[in-house]
Amino acid sequence: MTYQWIDFDRAFISERYDRLASLIKLFEWVLFLPPGLRRNAVEALQLSAGDRVLEIGCGTGRNFAHLHRAVGPTGRIYGVDLSSGMLHKARELKAKHGWENIALTRSDAADYVAPEPLDGVLFSLSYATMPHHLQVLEHAWNQLCSGGRLIIMDAKPPPGRGGELVLPFSAWLMRRTMLGNPYLRPWDDLARFTQHFEMKEFLFGSYYVCCGIKP
Repeated sequence: MTYQWIDFDRAFISERYDRLASLIKLFEWVLFLPPGLRRNAVEALQLSAGDRVLEIGCGTGRNFAHLHRAVGPTGRIYGVDLSSGMLHKARELKAKHGWENIALTRSDAADYVAPEPLDGVLFSLSYATMPHHLQVLEHAWNQLCSGGRLIIMDAKPPPGRGGELVLPFSAWLMRRTMLGNPYLRPWDDLARFTQHFEMKEFLFGSYYVCCGIKP
């Protein structure tokens, strides 16, 4: 049987992630998220102390420790997410660690405008969940400073025949859980914006970190 992807509306996505907010760690384990993948994604941003970074689809804040370490207390971290349940967990984490330089906003990322130009933008396991991903990507790219980096970190079917065989199951599973569309090719979307592009794969090509640098 071949499964075709059907995008869900934003209200459905928000409600789904509200229910999943307490299960993110479990899903990372079930889906074999490689150890260090989040750290690798943040390192690819090449942030410095005092920089300003936006995480689109920040979820429960699983990247905040890496981002805070990268920009230091003088930097600024902006997080935007559609799910109030995810942001509730993120605010608890922020309060627990006393990260006063993190600002969180519930919004559609296509409508969100950071209060200042950005040195980095991160999509972490979020890009493929957005039915209007191309609109969000262009909007985020336009908020980057010259020399700024945009990172997309996510999962994908592995290369070769194995990936072709697993793709229908991946679509079936994602539709019932995280809503990430496995038919997308986000690295191709990002590469259209810049010639300064690179991509690294992890876990036999099942995960990747791609980076675009704004001229």
